[in-house]
Amino acid sequence: MFVRTVYVTGDPTKIDTAIRALNTEGRELLEERPGYRGAGVFVDRDLGKLLGVSWWETAEARQNSDEVMRGRRDALLGPFAGTLTVENFEAVVYQPLQPPRMGGGLRVTRVEFDPADADLVAETFRSTVLPRLETLPGLATTGLLIDRERGTGQVGTLFVDRDSMVVSRAGQAAARHEGVAKAHVSVVGLEEFEVVHTDVHVG
Repeated sequence: MFVRTVYVTGDPTKIDTAIRALNTEGRELLEERPGYRGAGVFVDRDLGKLLGVSWWETAEARQNSDEVMRGRRDALLGPFAGTLTVENFEAVVYQPLQPPRMGGGLRVTRVEFDPADADLVAETFRSTVLPRLETLPGLATTGLLIDRERGTGQVGTLFVDRDSMVVSRAGQAAARHEGVAKAHVSVVGLEEFEVVHTDVHVG
């Protein structure tokens, strides 16, 4: 599958307005597009950060949908958005284990690597990191998104509740340390979000 992320920062007091817009009109617009496979909305209410993620059957479907969504983002995100960044990725690993829950937690690890090492990064995640992550209590879903041309990626770990996410920090840190060493990856960001909505169909 292919993924588009929309990363927005703004006034924390206005974030609920953006959430409502994405969960109503925004979701309706996405569901109308061919090749749509699901979406998620994740927030950090304290700092005023919002991460929107949409999933697509093909890169072409993702691109075609962006032509529609690009013209609607300013209106949907309204007074909240101070900055907005859109990125595109390939989902090279996606492992659902149990249904996520609203109010759960998402940890995002942002990475950079030599584009020539893209396959090494994917294989290391599958063989080394994924088996360790799957042992973490409360893990709902995990996956690796990469941009092969730019040499950037994100590891997403979704937990059924915030307590499970907090408890997992040491375990995931150990898995991250091992994976980084084997795959020649640099970690450039580590963030945690509240799950507002997520629904992805992979079948």
